[in-house]
Amino acid sequence: MSMAGRMVRYARRRAGLTQRALAAKAGIPQETIARIERGRVDPRVGTLDRLLEACEFGLEAMPRLGIGIDRPQIRERLDLSPEARLARAIREDQVMLEFRANLRRVAE
Repeated sequence: MSMAGRMVRYARRRAGLTQRALAAKAGIPQETIARIERGRVDPRVGTLDRLLEACEFGLEAMPRLGIGIDRPQIRERLDLSPEARLARAIREDQVMLEFRANLRRVAE
């Protein structure tokens, strides 16, 4: 089953709808919903959004796990002792507080 099929089936079941009821509510043929849920077809984004909306769910973009993570930085932090990690976190927090204070001053 495709990711879209799993999403539609999950949302439909959580909403307590049959495929027929979802079809009537979303204006999409029941046979199409069955094919989507079985993974036989991948729906267009608009179709998927209509089906999920009819189940009172939404379609939103989420970042993929692991993308944009600075793994060397994590490794560097893990190599520090707990005390050194805490000291570094405190220093970085102070820098962030100063940054926010300066940002407020500029905005005023």
